[in-house]
Amino acid sequence: MGAMQRWLEDQARVRSRRGIVRHTAVRTGAAGPAPEAGRRTARPVLDLASNDYLGLSTEPRLKAAAARAIDRYGTGARASRVVTGTLPVHGELEAELCRLAGQPAALAFSSGYAANLGVLTALGGPGTLLLSDEHSHASLIDAARLSRSPVQAFPHGDLAALHAMLAARTQPRAVVVVESIYSVLGDAADLAETARLCAEHDALLVVDEAHGIGVAGGGRGAVHAAGLAGAEHVVITATLSKALGAQGGAVLGSLALRGHLVNTARSFIFDTGLAPAAAAAAAEACRIVAAEPQLAGRVLSNAAVLAQTCGVAQAAGAVQSVPVGRPGRAAAIAEELEAEGVLVGCFRPPSVPDGISRVRLTARADLTAAQTRRAAELVASRLAPAVQTAQAIR
Repeated sequence: MGAMQRWLEDQARVRSRRGIVRHTAVRTGAAGPAPEAGRRTARPVLDLASNDYLGLSTEPRLKAAAARAIDRYGTGARASRVVTGTLPVHGELEAELCRLAGQPAALAFSSGYAANLGVLTALGGPGTLLLSDEHSHASLIDAARLSRSPVQAFPHGDLAALHAMLAARTQPRAVVVVESIYSVLGDAADLAETARLCAEHDALLVVDEAHGIGVAGGGRGAVHAAGLAGAEHVVITATLSKALGAQGGAVLGSLALRGHLVNTARSFIFDTGLAPAAAAAAAEACRIVAAEPQLAGRVLSNAAVLAQTCGVAQAAGAVQSVPVGRPGRAAAIAEELEAEGVLVGCFRPPSVPDGISRVRLTARADLTAAQTRRAAELVASRLAPAVQTAQAIR
């Protein structure tokens, strides 16, 4: 056995011992694929784990838009956007994103991860200080590492620390990176005050709206709700694969920023353009979210049911997070609930920024209050002993 194979097997044993093994098992959820003939699959479950907050991934209008795009353009963009991969549907998507979020310009990427990599590496360099909230998503952390910038993390939500770091900077430029709604704890950034600090110190604010678009501000996002739409010193990154029910990512900001990204963002220039079906579906989702703000309202109403029933403070968006302590216990709870017909998220190190494993519940607009309550009651019955244990550990 070679050295690399021995190392791989050692790493697998370490993960197993720590209770952080992850799997890619097929799950047949309430909105999932039908089982293949002759194949054993898990029983259908009520999905409180995915990021399909508005239930748009199976919405007939999105499927019809995707099908039309395939008929017109084919299944792929066939090239980078800067070669021959830019199609009319990409312009349609970018225009709809701008209308939804109130931004002057947008650029679509193949994923939210690629969008974060693209914007921070394009803005980074030795002359740009990157200041990032310590709970930032892995894509933002990786982007900062690749940016060639000096990078400093400030304590989660600590604007006094951010102010001190901005005041002490020696670089001519600064970029502050936050999420509008954080994906694990579900809490929200104080965008208005963060933007004010950035303006005071001539810094650019990059806000990852992955969990804000479609949910916060009547669906238009937390930046829009904070009155910052179109602010020159505020940039939005977003994914199209959560509330918008499609695939891809985007950066929204000034026309100058878009032009800079088209010419310098490596995850845009050297990547094949977003598939036409995904772009068309996301554009249709933007139109639906803008026209039907009640969808976002239903998400937040069901989030309140989840939080109240499970005995936790309601978080800012769809994600409701319940600390349970050890990784193995979190995984066991998730497995028990799946066996009972409810699918929940299991977040363990390194996904949890504070090291405390969690069961994560995501509210959905396409579930009734009664469905949500029944599922939450089952979750609460399994969570009670684990929550008590977690509180004792803390």
